[in-house]
Amino acid sequence: MARNARFSDSLLQRVRRYFGLSQHELAMWLGLTQPQLSRYESGDRYMPMEVAQQLEPWRELLPAEPLTTPAYGPPQRGPLEARLRYCQHHARRLRWQLRPFEAQAVLAARWAAALPTLRASLPPAPAAEPAAGTDWPAWHHWFRHRWLALRPTTLPADLSAQYHLLRLQAEALETEAAALDQLLTAAAG
Repeated sequence: MARNARFSDSLLQRVRRYFGLSQHELAMWLGLTQPQLSRYESGDRYMPMEVAQQLEPWRELLPAEPLTTPAYGPPQRGPLEARLRYCQHHARRLRWQLRPFEAQAVLAARWAAALPTLRASLPPAPAAEPAAGTDWPAWHHWFRHRWLALRPTTLPADLSAQYHLLRLQAEALETEAAALDQLLTAAAG
C-alpha cells in the first residue's frame, strides 16, 4: 500500500536544503545509511541523541534568515570575451542586413508623402481603362492613375516582419554585448 508523501521541515531537511546536500552525503557525514537518514528526516523514526549531537555544528551554521546572496567568484575572461566578440560581430552583420529593408521603407515613405500632390496634379481618374490604340491621351491618363495606385507607401508586411525580426535580434545581441562589456570592465577593476 502506497504511503502519502509528507512535507518535512526537520532539522535534517533544513541542513540538506541550506547546504545543497543529498541524503547520501549527509548520511555519510553522520555515519548513517541513506535509508536511516531518510526515516529520521521524515519523522518515521526518532533521531538518536548521538546523531543529534553530530548534527549540532550544522544546526549552528543555519542562520535565522537564510542567506540568499550567491557568492560568485571573478569570471574567467576568455569565454566572456569570446561571447562579446560573437555578439558584436553578429549584431553588425544583422545591422548590415537591415539596410535594404530600411532603404525600401524610406522610399515607401517618400511615395506616401508625394502621392497626394501627384494625384492632385492629375485630372480625375477615368472609370474604366480606355483602349490603348484608339485614344492615347485618355489611356496615358488612366495609366498614370493606375501606376500611382501601385506605388508602395509602406514596407510590405512580409518584409516588415523580416525587418523587425532582424532588428530585434540585433538589439538583443547589442544589449548582451553591453552587459558583457560591463561585466568584463567590473572584473578588471
